[in-house]
Amino acid sequence: MHSIEVRIKGKNTMVPAADVNGRTVIVVGKWLKVASIKDETFTEGNVIEEPERFITLLKQTGLRADVLTFSDKPPFTGPKHCYHCEWDNLAAIDTTDWDAWWERLPQETRKNVRRAQKRDVTVRVVDLDDELIRGIVAIYNECPIRQGKAFPHYGKDFDTVKREVSTFPENSEFLGAYVGSTLIGFIKLVYLGPMASILHIVSLTAHEDKRPTNALLAEAVAQCVRKKKTSLVYGNYTYGKKAESSLTEFKRRNGFDKVMFPTYYVPLTVKGTVTVALKLHLGLVGVLPPRLLATLLGLRYRVVVWTVAFRRWRGQWRAAARP
Repeated sequence: MHSIEVRIKGKNTMVPAADVNGRTVIVVGKWLKVASIKDETFTEGNVIEEPERFITLLKQTGLRADVLTFSDKPPFTGPKHCYHCEWDNLAAIDTTDWDAWWERLPQETRKNVRRAQKRDVTVRVVDLDDELIRGIVAIYNECPIRQGKAFPHYGKDFDTVKREVSTFPENSEFLGAYVGSTLIGFIKLVYLGPMASILHIVSLTAHEDKRPTNALLAEAVAQCVRKKKTSLVYGNYTYGKKAESSLTEFKRRNGFDKVMFPTYYVPLTVKGTVTVALKLHLGLVGVLPPRLLATLLGLRYRVVVWTVAFRRWRGQWRAAARP
């Protein structure tokens, strides 16, 4: 066993880990300790092919965990293992045919891509060098709130950003959206066999009227077509019981479809067995009624806005009070 640094909700955290059958297993959680495969989302193929053998080897490491979770990746015909599973989803674009994707887009989305071109936005493949990292730092530090919640990358310095965006160097690629020589948005693609996955996509809100994010996605699809990738994946389509959100609507408008797949939850202790039976492993997001969840998310947004406004006022007041 050992400890390893992982990023949880945008923050670097040290967690217990162990190497099992060529995979790095990490454990997160305080009350319920959940084991999973590090970087499963960005690992090609299914991470666990023989669960029973894997679980036996995991227990031999002494790593303390109540539940082991892993997924079957698309395409598949149905759950392959006799463990408790919950249906999860991802957002994916079929990238075998550019024209077919383009024709499926709403008229407004096609207008946004053309608008970016008319407003002198150019998108190109860029090397991960110091100039690009400085541009990413400027984008990250533009706004403390994005998508209704505190932006976890806000306030990070050059060295931190460089370390965090330098993952998967052998199978990743950056696309940058520029106006002249100014970086106004970027996307990081990770190539995994026949598919590509979006790891980062962020743009300057000051240039939102130029639609750089739409331009970046269009070029990402074009890159997948050129490289003969079959799909482009961008996280979940929906999150928990939150059927509608601004992010889900953005994905729908840009041609992403909802693809379902099973995620398994294997109890390793008595606590894990009880928790999975009561579905407490899903957390509050998984068990709260959708209407109550929407209310709480709206309240969270207002709290975040008030907190940021208060911190700004306090900073200005302290600056004015200095002799």
